[in-house]
Amino acid sequence: MKDLRQFYINGQWVDPIASRDLNVENPSTEELVATISLGAAADVDAAVAAAKAAFPLYSQVSVEERIALMEKLLQIYKDRYDEMAMAISVEMGAPISFATAAQADCGRGHINAAIESLKQFEFERQMGNTRIVKEPIGVCGFITPWNWPINQISCKVAPALATGCTMVLKPSEIAPMSGYLFTEMMDQAGFPAGVYNMVNGDGPDVGAVISSHPDVDMVSFTGSTRAGILVAKAASETVKRVTQELGGKSPNIIFEDADLETAVSSGVINMMGNTGQSCNAPSRMLVHSSVYDRAVEIARQTAEQVPVDDPKKEGMHLGPLSSRVQFDKVQGLIEVGINEGAQLVVGGLGKPDGFDTGYYVKPTIFAGVNNQMTIAQEEIFGPVLSMIPFDTEEQAIEIANDTPYGLAAYFSTSDEERARRVAGQLRAGMISLNSASQDYAAPFGGYKQSGNGREWGEYGFDDFLEIKGITG
Repeated sequence: MKDLRQFYINGQWVDPIASRDLNVENPSTEELVATISLGAAADVDAAVAAAKAAFPLYSQVSVEERIALMEKLLQIYKDRYDEMAMAISVEMGAPISFATAAQADCGRGHINAAIESLKQFEFERQMGNTRIVKEPIGVCGFITPWNWPINQISCKVAPALATGCTMVLKPSEIAPMSGYLFTEMMDQAGFPAGVYNMVNGDGPDVGAVISSHPDVDMVSFTGSTRAGILVAKAASETVKRVTQELGGKSPNIIFEDADLETAVSSGVINMMGNTGQSCNAPSRMLVHSSVYDRAVEIARQTAEQVPVDDPKKEGMHLGPLSSRVQFDKVQGLIEVGINEGAQLVVGGLGKPDGFDTGYYVKPTIFAGVNNQMTIAQEEIFGPVLSMIPFDTEEQAIEIANDTPYGLAAYFSTSDEERARRVAGQLRAGMISLNSASQDYAAPFGGYKQSGNGREWGEYGFDDFLEIKGITG
């Protein structure tokens, strides 16, 4: 087992103030692969103090110097890329080909996008007789999840570094190995002591302390809406800025004029990716009633061809869910779907054949779903797709928007006028037309209970900046 029990504070690897170990499990084998320490308030205090002390100097570092430091970090990341892919594969069960092509690439992509944005970003401009200045907000606290671990670390850390902020990171205790490796890279890159700090821990003992800490100026949280509410409440006492990327129950509308085979099959594959553990997964497929039965059959055939296999094997297959807790949750919601009368098209309860060990699940599709069912309203976070029929464009939009979430929305049509009309009415922060993919420069974030603020590229800079007007 790897010993990952130290924290990174003020440019040094340090032991926790009080020892409290937690074992990290490989969800594909149920074997223990690493040990971390769970921090406490005193560890957070030390990390925040280091970040606060480093801020006056780092906030004044020139753009050119920040670019040079970040370019060094990017090169180190590229040099250790395969290590990152392997860490993610082991800690959360991501198949190694997917971990290499998608998961690990997020770290490279976000660091590079922040560098390119920084090269052209305007921190000052003149408006009349007032000079408008954008300045770093201060000490930032980051609380990141396990499902896309380095994605959420890098899309917070990179813009914070670019804008001149200092920070304290709490990676997920479920998947902490990638965060530990990234911290090694930050140390190797030579950022000034205290700019970047990392404390492992759980939500109640570290996350809540970061959220409520009087010397933390902003908190960026990614996770469930329930946990996001707790973060916002804890932060409210000190009136700090809070940005959140929370849950989703994203619709995927397929109109009758779409290329049905492509739209349905790509929708199924997109939903199943990362074993369904993506907040922006298109988990509700809304299909026009005139082509609904055919769409269900295409979805069934597609899902039956989605393989489940060992993460160590090359190839694009599904690995396990991230933990026993997640496995039990997904199994419970599949059972609820069956009990509520949805038609089980493929998949269902239990593990796939041949997988007695590990938290593997069957790719599952329900048809005959209405939007009031639990499986159409709750974020399942597993490879479970709900297919809902609709009759009119207006009804499709109404169903799509009938959710407390608003992270992403997808739709397919060959009608350009309809495309503009529908995109303008969907209440979501990210819209994908005809299976288009988002790039690292596009804003990532949502409406309603999917959170606030935006991440990625230059849009990710705004939450780390204060605006000052200097007149005269």
